[in-house]
Amino acid sequence: MQVSICAVGRLRAGPERVLLEDYLTRFERTGRAIGLAPVSLHEVEDRKGGGKTAEADLLERALPKVAVVVALDERGTHLSSPAFAKHLADWRDQGQGDLAFVIGGADGLTPELRARADFNLSFGQMVWPHMLARVMLSEQLYRAATILSGGPYHRA
Repeated sequence: MQVSICAVGRLRAGPERVLLEDYLTRFERTGRAIGLAPVSLHEVEDRKGGGKTAEADLLERALPKVAVVVALDERGTHLSSPAFAKHLADWRDQGQGDLAFVIGGADGLTPELRARADFNLSFGQMVWPHMLARVMLSEQLYRAATILSGGPYHRA
């Protein structure tokens, strides 16, 4: 199952970029053996200042044509890491070819894009900067792959 992260804004060089690349590399290494790779990052920018609506249009265009869409949103469902891993395994086992995570910009996602998503996921009630949300998602993807492959990374 191919995994896409579709996010508003470009992550520049710095500690967040280093962490993101590290976790995505780890995820691909671990996930490939269990059918959860490759992963691709699609960054979009609204250079015309159209706000959430313009960002939603750009995100929609970045999504794979047929994919399970997971929107990251503070109003979404809270999951433990093992429960998140189970969702990934279930989508994979159901024969889903593509899984796409959507991360909005500073103002979040439009209600229409959240409603279009197959699943809305929350990393808690706190709002996280969209640049850190990418890093947190990539770490949870890696953690899920280690849970599913029986690796020692996750200690519950």
